[in-house]
Amino acid sequence: MTHQRIRPYQHSLNHDGEDFEYELCMAVKVGNRIWLRGQTGLDFDGNFVGEGDVAAQAENAMHCSDVLLREAGSSLSDVLKTTIYLTDRDFRVPVFRVLAKWFGSTRPCQTGLIVNGLARPEMQMEIDIEAVIAED
Repeated sequence: MTHQRIRPYQHSLNHDGEDFEYELCMAVKVGNRIWLRGQTGLDFDGNFVGEGDVAAQAENAMHCSDVLLREAGSSLSDVLKTTIYLTDRDFRVPVFRVLAKWFGSTRPCQTGLIVNGLARPEMQMEIDIEAVIAED
């Protein structure tokens, strides 16, 4: 079975004065299964959307998730599992309101975690998505 890597990119990181780069992709499709990288307020051009506005970050994350799933030949209706990371418990209602709008009646399984921080300090939420394209 072949792995289809969608939107590959070069990730650069500086940690403790050491620069290094490694290759990642935004989605991987194997057969009818799809995994998305964690989606946040970062758009596809690397701009941050919604600094200080967790609902705007969730909206951007869901927009990007929708685009990536479509590029993989899928849609939000194929999502089976999500993991939501929030940096504050009070963000649950505004984020879940956005998710409810995007998922509608899809009803994925969901895990929600309150975490101490995410990759960048302006990130207040992140969503991981796993999908399986339904077979006819």
